[in-house]
Amino acid sequence: MPAVKIYLEQAEYDALARYAEALGVSCRDIAYAGLNRLMLSCEDSEVNRDIVETRDWRRNNLPLWSDSACAVHAYEASSDDQPVRSRFI
Repeated sequence: MPAVKIYLEQAEYDALARYAEALGVSCRDIAYAGLNRLMLSCEDSEVNRDIVETRDWRRNNLPLWSDSACAVHAYEASSDDQPVRSRFI
């Protein structure tokens, strides 16, 4: 059976895992449901544009639904920010 792997940052996975736990399903179940909804909308040009844009910005950014990552401050006097849980989940 063919497989698709999704590589997530820890901040993305933590939010996904909490959501799955809240629903009583697995992370795979959520990923498949998301893919199912997306494929049912593949004729929508807005969806297609969003896929391309997401690929481009994901290289350097976390999505809004993820937990925040630990931000390191360039100034020695400032402490590093602690990760913050997603406001969506």
